[in-house]
Formats: sequence, C-alpha cells, structure tokens
Amino acid sequence: MAVLRPAGDYDRSYVQDMSILRRPWQRVAAAVGLLLALTIPLWGNAYVTITANRVMYTVVAVQGLNVLTGMTGQISLGQAAFMLVGGYALALGATYLALPVYLSLPLAAVATGVMGLIFGLPSLRVRGFYLAMATLAAQFIIPWLSRHTFPTFLGGSSGRIEVPVPVIGGIVFNEVGRVFYISLAVLVITTVLLVNIRRTKLGRALIAVRDNDLAAELLGVNQFTFKLRAFFIAAMLAGLAGGLKAISQRSVGTELGYGLDESILLLGMLVVGGLGHNLGPFLGVTTLILLEDLATTTGAASARLFPAFAADLLTSFRPIFFGLVLMLFLIFEPRGLAHRWELLKASWRLRPFSR
Repeated sequence: MAVLRPAGDYDRSYVQDMSILRRPWQRVAAAVGLLLALTIPLWGNAYVTITANRVMYTVVAVQGLNVLTGMTGQISLGQAAFMLVGGYALALGATYLALPVYLSLPLAAVATGVMGLIFGLPSLRVRGFYLAMATLAAQFIIPWLSRHTFPTFLGGSSGRIEVPVPVIGGIVFNEVGRVFYISLAVLVITTVLLVNIRRTKLGRALIAVRDNDLAAELLGVNQFTFKLRAFFIAAMLAGLAGGLKAISQRSVGTELGYGLDESILLLGMLVVGGLGHNLGPFLGVTTLILLEDLATTTGAASARLFPAFAADLLTSFRPIFFGLVLMLFLIFEPRGLAHRWELLKASWRLRPFSR
C-alpha cells in the first residue's frame, strides 16, 4: 500500500526519497533492536536462544519464498526440499573439501540455486495449480534421491549425515549460543539485499510479472528469464537456511524436518506475515513458531487434564491448532500482519484525523 502522510510531509531530495530509515528515531530503534538481538545469548535462557536461532534461519527460507511467491506470484511447495539440498551441500563441502563455514554456506546457496533453476523450468508453460504440482515434484524427488543414491555420501536409506562443527578464527561454534551469531549475520545480509531488491530493475520486473505477466511481456520483460531468476534466488535462500539448520542440528537428513508439511508450514508463515512485504517473513515466522510452541504446551496440558484422550490430544492438537489459526488469518486478515502494521502506522501518522 502507498505510504500515507499528513499534508506538507514530503521528500526534498532523492537521497531522502530513497532512504529506508527516514528519521533519527528510526535509526536509533534499528540500532537498539540490533543490539538487543546481539545480546540474546547473554541474557536469554536455552529456550529463548534456540527459538531465536530457529526463527532466524526460518526467516531466511521464507524470504526466498517471498521473492518467488510474494513478489513474482509463482507458487512453490518445495521450499523445504531445497533446504535439504542446502544442508547436504554444506555438509559435503565441509566434510570432503574441508571448506570453512563462510565458504561452505555460499557453496550450499549456489548449489541449491542451480537445483531451483531445474525445477523452475516448467514456470514458462504452467502457472497456478499446475506450477504448484511441478514444484511439489521437487518435494518428493529430492528426498528420494538422498535416500537411494550415493549412499556413501548421503547416508543411504537413513539419508542422514553428520555436519562438522564450524570453526572461524579459532572460535569453535559448538553451542547454539555461538551458532546464533552465524544465523544472525546471514539474516542481516539477506535482509539488506532483499530490502533493496525492489529498487532494482530485477525487483520491478518481478512485481510486473506478478501483477500482469502479459502486460509485462508487452513492455519488454522476458517472463521466462525473470521467473527463473526468482526461482534461483528463492532456492539460494532456501539453501542458506538449510545450511544454517544443518549447522544448528549438527546433522542433516530427510527425517529432520524437510518434508511436505514443512513446505506447507513455510508457505503458511508467509501468508500469515504478508505476501510481498519485507516485514512479512519476520512477523509470520515469529508468530507461527511461538503459536506452534504454545499449541504443543497446550496439547500436553490438555492431555494431563483428560487422560482418557491423552494420545489423541498429543498427536492431533498441534495440526488442528495450526490449521485453525491459518483459516482465521485467511478470513479476518487475508493480507497478513504486515498489512495491519502498515495500517496502524498510517493511522498514527494521520492522527487525529485517522479512522
């Protein structure tokens, strides 16, 4: 949505018009927020640190989905499978090539991006539901290949391999409080890049393809080229997220949360947060991960209160709760939490005349 401002509030230079942090208090708030994030392992307990680390690498994956689905309008149900590719690429690069983490992570991103290009090829011919089916193929093919090909390298039927502990400058990242900083560094870099991508020719072309692909093509936008670029970027970010997840779990495998349910959860996070908005991945991921933990705790408490239904509550409460939350968001907040945040900011700017 357009930024609503009171009369007389306008930009006086191109630098001011292009700035992201427009006012001094916004710069102070950003600095305080970054400082607070940097100190989480110091003041947070184990749950807070682990959850914050999980939120960060999941946000990176959802940022890639936001480029593909939110900015370009291409549906994908295979983001978790691309995370699996990134985890394997990082583990193999660190194990057999002895690459440090600052080289194995880019390797994982590029390898996953190439895989994303392969599964993005049908995007020229199909769209909508049919494209979702094409990306769903990646969700089944990639885990099957990891279990049934190259057993020496990929773990065979178990599909699980260990990830070496990263070492940077003599610091061993063998605790989640230290791995946290790797995830934070990657998240800051991806956020800065994606916030600025809308200013480029690539970002504008992707949005044009999303809004009206035929009109975009008539204006000289090569649909196939830009759709493939969107798939490449989305897969790269999924590879980075998969590498961070593998480092955090100290292993990577098909049984460690890379299934179809995880891909659907990532898409649900983007819907809840807000499609196409830079803030959407942050709000959606944080909200659903916290709600997921709340559902697990509530299910366990309900099982203790109703022991006759304990087994059903422990296994069914979490997916029912997630489905209900997603359904309510689609009904009452279809444009996501980021859109609601924009409305609140506009109301504050236009006070006392806002409605």
